[in-house]
Amino acid sequence: MKSFIARLSLTKKVFLIIVVALLGWGAYVLWFKPNVTVYQLATAARGTIVQRVSVTGNTAPVQSLDLAFENGGAVAVVNALVGGHVRAGDVIARLDTRDLQAQLAQAQANADAATAKLRSLQAGAQAADIQASLAALDKGKQDLLNMYSSVSNTNASAYAGANDAVRNQLSAFFSAPETANPQLTFSISDSQTLNDVQFKRLQASQELNSWGAELAAQNSTSPSSTLDAALQRASGHLAVVGNLLTSASTAVVEATSLQAATLAAYKTSLTTAFGDVNAASNNINTAAQNIASQKIAVQELQAKLDLKVAGTAPEDLAQQQALVEQAQASVQAIQVKITKASLLSPIDGVVTTQNAKVGQIAPAGAVLVSIISDNSLEVDANIPEADIGKVRAGDLAIMTLDAFPGRTFNGKISYIDPGETVIEGVPTYKTKFAFSDMGPEVKPGMTANLDITAATHDNVIYIPQRAIATDAAGNRTVRVYHGANQPLETRIVTVGLRDVNGNIEIASGLNEGDVVINSVQ
Repeated sequence: MKSFIARLSLTKKVFLIIVVALLGWGAYVLWFKPNVTVYQLATAARGTIVQRVSVTGNTAPVQSLDLAFENGGAVAVVNALVGGHVRAGDVIARLDTRDLQAQLAQAQANADAATAKLRSLQAGAQAADIQASLAALDKGKQDLLNMYSSVSNTNASAYAGANDAVRNQLSAFFSAPETANPQLTFSISDSQTLNDVQFKRLQASQELNSWGAELAAQNSTSPSSTLDAALQRASGHLAVVGNLLTSASTAVVEATSLQAATLAAYKTSLTTAFGDVNAASNNINTAAQNIASQKIAVQELQAKLDLKVAGTAPEDLAQQQALVEQAQASVQAIQVKITKASLLSPIDGVVTTQNAKVGQIAPAGAVLVSIISDNSLEVDANIPEADIGKVRAGDLAIMTLDAFPGRTFNGKISYIDPGETVIEGVPTYKTKFAFSDMGPEVKPGMTANLDITAATHDNVIYIPQRAIATDAAGNRTVRVYHGANQPLETRIVTVGLRDVNGNIEIASGLNEGDVVINSVQ
């Protein structure tokens, strides 16, 4: 060993001495020097803690709208093309409304008429109206009296026709016609017909005699009830005479011994007799019908007069008011249709789609036009559920855009969607950010990085977050350092906000200036 060392150069000898010394020191430290714990300390300071949430999103128009006609129709006007700027309320396209305009005019006329009638009812009848109604009623009554005054003449004329038919036109048909046993003057094949016609001739004489007596007892001044009954009995008398004429016609058909000339004369007499009776029946029926119609007319005139004198009933006013409202509703409904025939821009913006063409039939509900808000963008981002509880609408945000490195923009949260959107299995919440200082260079679709100022606490105590531990009971704790050779003190603390620099607010448990163990070496 001594010879080996002797052969080394001076430099190598120095190096060897240093190595041996280091090895010796290491051995000493390893086996003989006591262990010493080295703490990294942190002092509880007072200041401001700002809690931020960082997310990434994209710029998008504040509003992007698809427009369609609610009702279909032919496109009449197109005012805005793709790329064109429109202002809120501008007509982008309009349907042909000529049919609707005609309907509106008719509906308005109906509404005006209903309103005029309501006002008339509300005003009530004027004196002139009452006098006119009274005059009309008086005329109606006089017309009825005139009809009654002619009943006697009509009845007498009918009697004359019936008497001529029986006693003149059928005079050759019977012998002893006015006795109780009139006899047919020619032979017939059927004895039943013979008995029937002879009996009906007796009835006819009796009816004519009764009718004549009735006529003698009435005149134009007879009560209306007497004249009504006279008309009704006259119809009965004519029915008996008509039955006789029918039986006489049957007898002539069944005659067995009449010469052709006599047969022809009998048929002519029957024709005349039937004509007399039919004319008399028509006159009697017409008189009765005219009187019945005039009675109804007088009743109606009386009711109208009574209504005018009494005034309009409340229920009639209410009914007419309802008709007015119904007519006005029809007008409004058509006006709404006309309004909806124009496709209006709800915002200031730029047209991005325009599929409406003049003359084409636009289906109801089909999207024809799309608009994005003009020079007004926002940022859409999805905040995960772990952070959504930290933010709220109105929180400020600092934004950077990848398109403009080194430049920042200011904004704030304008809306948080209450419903979640699951992205890759993680519930997130769509959040919109409004720009405070956006320039025209910002375009839709740009990537935006956002730092949201979720909360700011001023004048609070804070320490590094890594100094916080959690014990078995779930309490947040720190170890307080009181100096070398002094035992560490474990304290339970209440924490608050955390900032992006790794600091955490201490709401209770520490005082400003307390020293805590941040880490152990």
